Amino acid sequence: MATINFYLDKSNKKGFSPIHLRINCNSEQIKLSTGEKIKRQDFDKETQTVKQNSERSTEINHYLNYLKERADELLNNSYKKSYTNNEIKTKLHGFVKAYKENHNVNIVREQIPLYGKPFTFVDLFAGAGGFSEGFLQAEHNNKFFDFLVANDINDNSELTHIVRYNHQLGLDADFLCQDITEPDFLDNLISKTKGKKVDVVCGGPPCQSFSLAGKRKKFDKKDDLFAHYLGVIKVLQPKYFIMENVKGILTKEKGKIKELILKEINSIVDIKEIPRLASFIKSLKTTNTDNGFLLDCLIKRIEIEQFTDSKIEEVKEVYIRTIDAKFRKLTPDIVDYKTSKTDERISTIRHGFNILARSKEWEKLKRDIIREKDFCNIDNDFFVDSFTQFLTDIDSNEIINKVEEAFDGLNVVKDFKKSCDDIIQALKIYVLNIDDCLTMIRAYCDKEQSNELDTIISDIRLYKIEAPFVANSSNYGVPQNRERVLFIGCRKDQKFISEIPATVKEEEKVSVFEALYDLDFIGNNQEAHQYQSVDISKQYNVTAKKMKGLIKARSIDGKLIKTKGKTFAEWSKRGRLNGRFEKATKPFYVKSELALNNGEKVYDLLHNHKTSNQGEDVIKRLDIILKEGNYKKAQNKLNECGLSSNKRNYNVLKPENQSPTVMTIPDDYIHYNSPRALTVREMARLQSFDDSFVFQGKRSTGGNNRKTELPQYTLVGNAVPPLMARAVAIEILKHIK
Repeated sequence: MATINFYLDKSNKKGFSPIHLRINCNSEQIKLSTGEKIKRQDFDKETQTVKQNSERSTEINHYLNYLKERADELLNNSYKKSYTNNEIKTKLHGFVKAYKENHNVNIVREQIPLYGKPFTFVDLFAGAGGFSEGFLQAEHNNKFFDFLVANDINDNSELTHIVRYNHQLGLDADFLCQDITEPDFLDNLISKTKGKKVDVVCGGPPCQSFSLAGKRKKFDKKDDLFAHYLGVIKVLQPKYFIMENVKGILTKEKGKIKELILKEINSIVDIKEIPRLASFIKSLKTTNTDNGFLLDCLIKRIEIEQFTDSKIEEVKEVYIRTIDAKFRKLTPDIVDYKTSKTDERISTIRHGFNILARSKEWEKLKRDIIREKDFCNIDNDFFVDSFTQFLTDIDSNEIINKVEEAFDGLNVVKDFKKSCDDIIQALKIYVLNIDDCLTMIRAYCDKEQSNELDTIISDIRLYKIEAPFVANSSNYGVPQNRERVLFIGCRKDQKFISEIPATVKEEEKVSVFEALYDLDFIGNNQEAHQYQSVDISKQYNVTAKKMKGLIKARSIDGKLIKTKGKTFAEWSKRGRLNGRFEKATKPFYVKSELALNNGEKVYDLLHNHKTSNQGEDVIKRLDIILKEGNYKKAQNKLNECGLSSNKRNYNVLKPENQSPTVMTIPDDYIHYNSPRALTVREMARLQSFDDSFVFQGKRSTGGNNRKTELPQYTLVGNAVPPLMARAVAIEILKHIK
């Protein structure tokens, strides 16, 4: 059994003594410098720690304890039973070297200069940073991306971002940890861009947020995130934006959601063209004399798009008060005086105007209620229907429906019916998107005017988009069949992009085996802190030749190349970031923001490679499923052995194929070679994250904590695969002006 302790070497001229690690084993002694120095009076020999009142005691003690744990693991708990002195020194020196390289570095380091122009990007709903990672990997003809800001609502997303991009890569990219629906979100986002123009915005609003007005069955805090995402686009007006989502969005509500998204994108206007459109609508009044009021309302609605922030609320209120004034003038003609003061239908119309005029306040109230409803877990209970009904009732469309119902109940005489209908139509214009307004304007045009309108529409639409593009990540060198929908908005002064060309052919796709084989040295309830050699011949015997044949030399993006090629695993270890980041420091892990501030960093050579502690019955169950090939085939045998499970599905990874879509729960997958779940690092490999990308904070969580926490497995499972993001970024760099 080895003994491990620390001692102080001779003091230097300033009175600081180097701290050394000493190992005694079988009459042999090994000494290793830790790289730290302290004053002799600050070291407690008995506890082998730095005294608490001394400077940096928390950080140094954490480091010494970490180093002692790694030495103990190596000597007393390793699968290997014998080491030479040199082997021990080499392995421990790797941990010390990583610590030294990161110690006291400037967070913002000068990058290796690249000739050409940097283009800026912002990553919304960033999560772990899959889009960010891919964009930083991208380079084309000396064009590359400069990372400005990322945004998410979760602390662990922010922590992972800070460690990766600020500490490790030395960027000054900022992070905004705030809900996109908050009133001051845009102001805060813009302030963090530090006055720089944003060229590209990327992000994936959660799919729960897509819904049709009046069609919601429930309300949660993810409602309307899509609208807020486009709100950012309207203000920043980037050259390109990418919105990523699940494939199911294309068929949701029989394709109506997809059409709604395209309509909303087409409703982002070039505000310089608004006066031209307004002038055109005004000209239609000469041939549509009976519809002058509605045409004026269309002009006012179009002009609202020119404004943001507090000004837009003022303009919206003026719009509603204009309609209110028309109704007040009309009231004596449709009801008598007493009815106008006491009838609930008249009150409904007047109060409806008041509610619509204060839409900002009602939206804030709705957001607060939804947040509280979510916090209290109100769902599938006696409370949910009343909450849902109230939230539905305060929606602008529902208010307008009630106003229309009140008008219908008045039984207005024919002479004044059109005036009432115009008021209702004007309210409906108020909530229309610009694309639907343009459709309505066309109804007032003759053939010649319609042709003129086509030209104006082409000029006023700020972004070009024809249809969403379905991208399978395996077409971009990712060892995973993950289909995602990309909405790519191209500003009208930029070259049009309709799809992202595949970087690998069908027969070139990266397999699960070549992504994970070099990590297959870990068993149940184990954690590895450094790489170990894997002997494929010994592991696979008669099938070893076939398995070795799956490992191929490739370029970064997965293409098969013979010269200067590397395997997928080698690229993962080496890293795919371009030459700007040669000064990046070694990766490290921290468990929290407090640990980061205290310097409690873990400098392993391999991170996030820990297996779950699965019970004997679970291992037996997984073993049966693995041998049978899939969960369905294994059902009978599981029942016979009393090992059946209520779990809906297990995915057995096939070494020669790509994995199915990586999700957030590790127990959904069974390793192709042993009855166990995947580690965070293995799932990250299937997503194409480099090994140097360390997922911070908790490894996993469960129950209601999943609503508020974003552990490592969730960060990985929700991410955009970096290699797919890289392909998107390169395509933009090829076209961007």
